[in-house]
This record gives sequence, C-alpha cells and structure tokens, in this order.
Amino acid sequence: MPPTRISSKKTSEKTKKTNSKKGTGIKYADKSPGQPELIPIFDEIKKLLVPYEKGTMKLLGGSGGQVVLISKKPVEILGRRRDELWFASALIQKAYVGFYFMPVYADTTVKDLIKPELLDCLKGKSCFHIKKYDKRIFSQIKDALNMGYSLWHKRGWL
Repeated sequence: MPPTRISSKKTSEKTKKTNSKKGTGIKYADKSPGQPELIPIFDEIKKLLVPYEKGTMKLLGGSGGQVVLISKKPVEILGRRRDELWFASALIQKAYVGFYFMPVYADTTVKDLIKPELLDCLKGKSCFHIKKYDKRIFSQIKDALNMGYSLWHKRGWL
C-alpha cells in the first residue's frame, strides 16, 4: 500500500494550532507555559538597549519576544568586510530570556570586566540566561552595555 499523503489543509490547521498562544504576543509562545513571567524581563532588557539606538546603531524588532541592536556601519575585521555588526539582542526562550552580548564574543577579555552575578548567567560564548527579574542583574547589564559600546566606539566599529 503506498504511503498516504497529508493534505496541506490539515498541515496548515495543525501549524496554526501549535504556533499560537492566546494573549502573550510572543513568537515562541509554544515553548513554555511559564513565558508570561519572562515578558517583564524582556521588556526591561529592551529598555536598556533603547538609549544606544543612535548614529549607525539600529534597534530592530521589539515585539514577539525578540529585539536586536545592530551597528550598520561597514567595517573590516581581521581582513573581512562586514556590512553590519550585531551588538546585543534579547530573545524570549523556553525558560529564560537570552541576552546576547557580542562584545564578550568579539573580545574574551571583556568577561573580566563583567560583574560576577551577571557572569554566572553566561551559558555560552555570548548568551546570558536571565531567568528572574533582578534589578542588580539589570544594573550590571546596563554597565556591560556601556562598557561594550565604549570599547566598540574606540575600535571604530560604531
């Protein structure tokens, strides 16, 4: 017996059901029922990114649980031309808000300048897992953004 084919109508109905959660407005709402608690964390990080939207720095997104701050200045790094550089972003994930901070990735010595509480949240090369609303962590993110912005400005990347 030949395999039966699923009609596109059934697939699209199923997709609609899995990809939508009522009331959260988060793109990745299907990952976790606990995501509404992450929205204030995301909003706070987004507020911290807004002051850096100036000159070549552009803030993209901001809804659907994702926002990114990008430098649109063309630069050459290690002999490779880049039309844009991602500076920082935030993304609501399953059980945390991912705060991606590229100055840590671009220069590992930046880690030495980040406070221990925020550094404990680093779970990769540049991703900080922010799991709870903590004003001390937000203050340290603000300091890190300021330090990273100054560093990239000195290098001529902004």
